[in-house]
Amino acid sequence: MLDAALRLFIEHGYNGTTIDSIAREAKVAVQTIYFNFGNKQTILKELVDVRVAGDDEPVPTLERQWVSDAIRAEDVSTQLRHQVAAAREIYERVGELLEVLRTAASSNEDVAPLWARNKQQRFEVQAQLMKALAEKRPLPPGLTLDRAVDIAYGLLGPEMYHLLVTERGWTSQQWADWVHSALCHHLIGER
Repeated sequence: MLDAALRLFIEHGYNGTTIDSIAREAKVAVQTIYFNFGNKQTILKELVDVRVAGDDEPVPTLERQWVSDAIRAEDVSTQLRHQVAAAREIYERVGELLEVLRTAASSNEDVAPLWARNKQQRFEVQAQLMKALAEKRPLPPGLTLDRAVDIAYGLLGPEMYHLLVTERGWTSQQWADWVHSALCHHLIGER
């Protein structure tokens, strides 16, 4: 059912997808969809949660292996590589769905809290990672921790990925290389 909903959300958008169409695509009764999910917002939330994580294990992002690897990295460039690699993997898996969520949130008050929650979670992850980075090496003069978090949050956000990869045709590796370079430049003063 989730796979059917994912295909339809990506093809028709959130507003263009109905519970009936999801049921038809999944080859189940409409009542089955309602019984399992209740409504379309819950389907979207479940899809985002599972697809971002890459599994259905109830492990918070900050307890995921890639976060631990990034925090434990001995140098800041390696930490940033871990962060970029994780973002790339997530966006390759769920970038189109996050764009559906972002677009739907702008016109649907029932979906807006899902997007706000996603942004808040991403911000909190970047805050923890930037704190770890600053503990490894002082930030460049004039760069506050708050500004470092903003830079990481912006450059590693799905909006930037969508703009460059989906709209402009960059490969995900080109995006990853550019983001890593930009993060190193802004956060540790390396070019």
